[in-house]
Amino acid sequence: MHDCLLSEDQRMIRDSARAFGRERLAPGAAERDRIKAFPRAEMAALGEMGFLGMLVPEACGGSQADHLAYVIAVEEISAADGSIGAMMALHNGLVCNPILAHGTDAQKARYLRPLAQGQINGAFGLTEPEAGSNAFAIRTRAVRCDGGYRISGTKQFMSNGRSADIAIVFAATESDDPRRRITAFLVPPASEGYRAVRVEEKLGLSASETCQVQFDQVFVPDDHVLGQPGGGYALAMGTLELGRLGIAAQSVGLASAAFQHAHAYALDRKTFGKPLIEHQAIGFRLAQMRTEVEVARSYLHHVARLRDAGQPCKSEAAMAKLFASEMAEHVASEAMQVHGGYGYLRDYPVERIYRDARICRIYEGTSDIQKMIIAADLAKSLPR
Repeated sequence: MHDCLLSEDQRMIRDSARAFGRERLAPGAAERDRIKAFPRAEMAALGEMGFLGMLVPEACGGSQADHLAYVIAVEEISAADGSIGAMMALHNGLVCNPILAHGTDAQKARYLRPLAQGQINGAFGLTEPEAGSNAFAIRTRAVRCDGGYRISGTKQFMSNGRSADIAIVFAATESDDPRRRITAFLVPPASEGYRAVRVEEKLGLSASETCQVQFDQVFVPDDHVLGQPGGGYALAMGTLELGRLGIAAQSVGLASAAFQHAHAYALDRKTFGKPLIEHQAIGFRLAQMRTEVEVARSYLHHVARLRDAGQPCKSEAAMAKLFASEMAEHVASEAMQVHGGYGYLRDYPVERIYRDARICRIYEGTSDIQKMIIAADLAKSLPR
């Protein structure tokens, strides 16, 4: 990353995130992964540094950075600990952003400010056991009652579903228009009838909590509707565009860390009387890895700049997420290959990075969903 292309504020944010990641997060990442500990203290520290409300105005408790600074910070935190990088992206993109864009003044005062400052943690509940990529198929229902709604149903793969303090939950409400049947709600997990019934055992991101949550007649007052009744689908789709940039940034961070570990190992490890990197097979492998990381990073930063310029970038965000997530798994796999048998051991960080990187091709829309988005855009006109 060339410093000359970054502003002084962007460089400062990058350097601060990098230092915090290396000094505070990386040393404990393997242990958090092993014991699957919710990183409450680490998230609070990120909030104190301004990294949990990066796109939130200062008047609402945030640090009011631009999108480029945001994705750079997610890269650096993810390079140190993929679980915390994922939680940071969720917190900023899927929780703070929709409350900022659609919340009332009262909702912002009650939830956005403490979220942005890391005093509370958020969750996002859209996916269900029978409804993943197709949000129209959600079965969780919100039925009108005196003073609000009662929500019943099940959410699957809900990050922070057990330990969050506030959750954005999407449920179907009565409507004759399929595109107006979904409404977003702010639901405190402490509410009666809200129950995290299972914390999932996952391949990677073990310190990032993923839950199945059941809602049994959970009462949500009218003033906890987020946005307009029936506006939940548009809210979710708009939110996921920024979410995809967060996952692309997480992917770049993980891949960058994998490359750095492999590079260092190839410089230090000797076989047949010379360092690994002097063997053409290894040198070429590292050259390809470095190229893929830098190409993904450059395009991600381009899309972030588009958002900062106020330009629509639905397809561009999908392309960034698609390319970066596919790249991250490949680079992490190649990093393990450079390490040989040692790369398969949990004693070496590349094993955890490989497990963490695999999810990036799945959540926030699978690779196939990203291709559908891009292809639909191509069907409308010739590419520019």
